[in-house]
Amino acid sequence: MKIKELLLNGNSFSLFLNQFSMKAEDINIQNEDLIVFDLNNQHQESQKEDICIQGKNKDGALNFFGTLHYNLLNQLAVFEMHGYEKVNELPN
Repeated sequence: MKIKELLLNGNSFSLFLNQFSMKAEDINIQNEDLIVFDLNNQHQESQKEDICIQGKNKDGALNFFGTLHYNLLNQLAVFEMHGYEKVNELPN
């Protein structure tokens, strides 16, 4: 399961997106496939990983930096934001 899907299963991430007037389809988790591969190959129940979430709204693009807390057993994910920056454009 993708990290984005797991984050959207919880109410807090949806509220987070609403605060920045973003929709789920307007965000991208940088290196998501690589992170999922690494998380699946580690043999720990709960893990954390530093991530960058890129998103856009009507005012422009933003990068959110923080920690992904991930529980393999329960298929839960929580994003803890440490900061963000406004950027001109999102890379393709």
